[in-house]
Amino acid sequence: MKTMFSLAAVLAFALTVSSAFAADDIAAGKALTAKYACAACHGANFNAPVDPSYPKLAGQHKSYLEYALIGYKRGSGGANGRSNAIMGAQVKPLSHQDIKNIAAYLHSLPGTLVLRK
Repeated sequence: MKTMFSLAAVLAFALTVSSAFAADDIAAGKALTAKYACAACHGANFNAPVDPSYPKLAGQHKSYLEYALIGYKRGSGGANGRSNAIMGAQVKPLSHQDIKNIAAYLHSLPGTLVLRK
């Protein structure tokens, strides 16, 4: 009986850990960018925003994209908060995994960002 309880505890722990470190899903990120019409502002290929003040997203560092999206979700208050009415409304319904998936998708795209001249 004690062995069965230990095995059950180990399995429960393993499931918890595996879900906490779920792999990013690029296809889900692509679907989310379509659902939330991200290309309307950032351009169809995420390399040519409709306004030069909007960032190019294709090929951007995944960690930066996550950081920025979380900041918009937090709003202007608190650490890492960003204030932008459009972006705030766009990211409000997103889960943490949604943000990771979007960041993974955008990072996977070929970009025209200039990192160093």
